[in-house]
Amino acid sequence: MSRDVSASLDMTTRIDKAVILAAGRGTRMRKLTAEFPKPMIEVRGKPVLQHIIDGLRDAGMGELLVVVGYRADAVRDFFGDGHHYKIGIQYVTQTTQDGTGRVVDLARNFAGGRPFILSYGDILVDPMNYKRVANLPDNVEAVVTVTRGEDVSKGGAVFLNERMELLDLREKSQRDELTSPWYNAGLYAFRPSIFEFTAKLQPSPRGEYELTDAIRDLAQSGKKVQAVELTGEWADVRDPEILAKLNRQL
Repeated sequence: MSRDVSASLDMTTRIDKAVILAAGRGTRMRKLTAEFPKPMIEVRGKPVLQHIIDGLRDAGMGELLVVVGYRADAVRDFFGDGHHYKIGIQYVTQTTQDGTGRVVDLARNFAGGRPFILSYGDILVDPMNYKRVANLPDNVEAVVTVTRGEDVSKGGAVFLNERMELLDLREKSQRDELTSPWYNAGLYAFRPSIFEFTAKLQPSPRGEYELTDAIRDLAQSGKKVQAVELTGEWADVRDPEILAKLNRQL
């Protein structure tokens, strides 16, 4: 039995690169983002982005690519090349705000044919979850993290089979549409095959190139996209009310 367990453990790819999407202003934060992007808003004494970077570093990431846009200088000036945070940080600029699908294309050269973790820059998770996502099973093409109890009209509704494999993914599903208890938690692991599907994206009804459309197309092409339910705390720092709640919990 021990040999079987060892064999199964060997059939994984250990990821050591990560991409963080930190280009948006976050208009729902109103005046809080007048001078810097939403990922630089402080939660519990440090920027959201620093929580993410610290968690990824502690999970074994050696290189990060931070996608910047609005007030990019605020991010670069704070984190620099990552030396102070004991991790290598590179930057790339999203010049047109046309959706998360196009942003992922900016990471193609950084990935260099290797798998990578991707995190939205305004999502806080229990750091242990980064370690779980960093071990990518060899028979899985991508990992999508999920959580329960969220309003799917504000994010992605994830449809899974009994083996937690992705069947469908719908962005900002309306209340009168078919819905799911699973909510897209904004932390992923991808093999480079994701770039084949982001390259073929068409604008969604919202007029954006959606990463979630590419993930759905990847799953429906016959590749396995595995869902992982996050444990511990999870928060989408999307508006002042959630920010205030998180800081009260300190």
